[in-house]
Amino acid sequence: MPSPESKPAIPRPPDEEARLAALQRCHLLDTPAEEGFDRSEFSLVPVAVVIVPVAGAARRRRPQPGSLAPRLGLPHRLRRLDAGSYLVREGDMPTTCMALATGYAYRQKVTGDGSRQILAVCIPGDAVDLQNMFLEVSDHSVQLLTRSEVADVPREALQELVLSRPAIGTAIIQLTLVEASILREWVVNVGRRDARERIAHILCEFAVRLESRGLTSDHGFELPMTQEQLADATGLTSVHVNRVLKGLEADGLISRRRRHIHYSYWRALQDAGDFSRRYLHISDHDMLAQTY
Repeated sequence: MPSPESKPAIPRPPDEEARLAALQRCHLLDTPAEEGFDRSEFSLVPVAVVIVPVAGAARRRRPQPGSLAPRLGLPHRLRRLDAGSYLVREGDMPTTCMALATGYAYRQKVTGDGSRQILAVCIPGDAVDLQNMFLEVSDHSVQLLTRSEVADVPREALQELVLSRPAIGTAIIQLTLVEASILREWVVNVGRRDARERIAHILCEFAVRLESRGLTSDHGFELPMTQEQLADATGLTSVHVNRVLKGLEADGLISRRRRHIHYSYWRALQDAGDFSRRYLHISDHDMLAQTY
């Protein structure tokens, strides 16, 4: 076997040291080589690659806006958009990939008669449309739930980064697989659970995902969805959603103050929603169970 000294030198781009230093600061290269990746860091990859500020991200710090994107060689643009703005429309031919720096968005499909089905909710730090990195036409729409900051990166630049950096490419593939896992769970939620289970389940999902980003507070979180939007996510009517939320509150599983959801009894809420965090692939360590 040839010695390390006998191996031919691999050409390095002139800015390679700066790129590696940037990845170190993004915590994409801060652990020794290993067979797998730390799943707790997957959620930071879109933000680390695009480099946008994420308030209270999983490491509970706020990176400097746009400070590392030039070092990664990624052109980017940070936009502030109002609630209701479309990030992607079904049928669009995307030219950028986006990540949420702040705010919330949802994926949706609309039927021929105008009925809407919400397919997923994106939280701060999420990539909005990684699947459009290699697909030519968007097959669904993405709309903002709240006023948000959105980072755009030309998809050709992101394609080049992913194809040239296997570690980043692998992490992004795993992110898209987690998105597919969440979608499968939402299909089960709408297709096989009753109304009480559906609402309790989606509340549990919000709690776990937001807690993993450090975005819970006061023993709960701010629900970014209206009852009408919850209805479109769970296949119910807004009247039925209101009835279920009142029932969960009457049973002592949650309390509400405007849109703030407080968990009075976390394990009971999990049982009510037939909820297991396994499909989120975040962590096996349930911090909420220790708190409530």
